[in-house]
Amino acid sequence: MNMPVLWLDAENADVPLLLKNINQDRLKQLVGVHKIVIIDEAQKIDGIGSVLKLFADYLKEVQVIASGSSAFELRNAPNEPLTGRKFEWNLYPISFHEMVENAGLLQEMRNLPQRLLYGYYPEVVTHPQDAERLLRFLSDSYLYKDIFLFKGIKKPEKMLELLKLLAWQIGSEVNYNELAKTLKMDNQTIESYMAMLEMAFVIYKLPAYHTNQRSELKKAKKIYFNDLGIRNALINDYRPIETRNDAGAMFENFVINELRKQNEYRQIHANFYFWRNTDQREIDLVIKKNNRMITFEIKWNPMEKVRLTKGFTHIYGEQEFGVIHRENFFEMMEKFSSQKF
Repeated sequence: MNMPVLWLDAENADVPLLLKNINQDRLKQLVGVHKIVIIDEAQKIDGIGSVLKLFADYLKEVQVIASGSSAFELRNAPNEPLTGRKFEWNLYPISFHEMVENAGLLQEMRNLPQRLLYGYYPEVVTHPQDAERLLRFLSDSYLYKDIFLFKGIKKPEKMLELLKLLAWQIGSEVNYNELAKTLKMDNQTIESYMAMLEMAFVIYKLPAYHTNQRSELKKAKKIYFNDLGIRNALINDYRPIETRNDAGAMFENFVINELRKQNEYRQIHANFYFWRNTDQREIDLVIKKNNRMITFEIKWNPMEKVRLTKGFTHIYGEQEFGVIHRENFFEMMEKFSSQKF
């Protein structure tokens, strides 16, 4: 059934002006017969929270979708209480599963090396011949507009240096003290910048799993990028995957990205960790929900032999374990998506 849709793009200057200090009567006139209202770049509207509350209170029959590219601004914008009257979704770059549905499994498996280099932003996927130019544009506008210009960023050049350091360290533990020393910044500022980068969906943290055993690392974190194209744009490196020494780290980042997308979209709601002990024994990925735990090692090379480390089983006993590599990752992701926690 088709329903009339009103699309309000706040990039157009008249939209924020029209919605500023709007009352319920004017809002009803604006909406008219439309039953669905889409407000894009909603974070640009002063008092967007009050606008959304007017919809919730006086136009209950209208479905409102508020979206924005600046997650931290949009998330902080609705000051009015909307508890129980709103749902939040995180929209990631295109997923491997979505591309399989569009182009087929064989073609997308063949495209894997390109996805590791250029990522899954829609413009990049639909215009692969312009991938590098688009990624330069995306990384500039995305990072500068939504982060560097955000209040509290006094030294945007330091943020860019931090991002480049993180780009070189994907799949490795990140030491805030070392970052602060390298950038000549204090730890508190580093933590603040990292939080903003995470809220803006540039990076995310993978915490260490532990149960306070003395042999386990507890405060360690790994950092990954939500899109590998943005990561490679930051370091300006698009060399073929077979010539790189960071192929394993990139594939690890890719796999965890895709599993996180499935975790969100299929509403599995499991928690993701890595594990390491003081003897440097490690597990790339620990997925846990309730009392169930699944562990994975992620390897680019399908011939590499690995097994669940005894340092982990000594504490937690034998757990479900799998090795994800470039030939079986789709099968393993499907297996995860079908899990019943």
